[in-house]
Amino acid sequence: MKTATKPASPAPLFPLGKVVATPGALEHTNPWQLEVYLGRHVRGDWGCVCAEDAATNAEAVRHGNRILSAYPIDPAKPCKGYGDNTLWLITEGDRSVTTFLLPSEY
Repeated sequence: MKTATKPASPAPLFPLGKVVATPGALEHTNPWQLEVYLGRHVRGDWGCVCAEDAATNAEAVRHGNRILSAYPIDPAKPCKGYGDNTLWLITEGDRSVTTFLLPSEY
């Protein structure tokens, strides 16, 4: 699922805090992917989220709430933003931590 959002910012939009990953996220991805997705996330490219979640993220950047991005584990396959082939990236509202995880690990 793609969203029609404004282009990502060239500069980081918010602090990431400590960046961590769950065992499942590490098992199903590689360091290059994590670096690319982290860069997209912090610049406002939320990946495969619905329009409502993208709008919620935009508000969260301004008001200090939780931010959720979703990216494909295998970019050659479809990603719905949840379920199989999805990697979530969540930055907590207090900006203390950003976590890579699989939806099943939430």
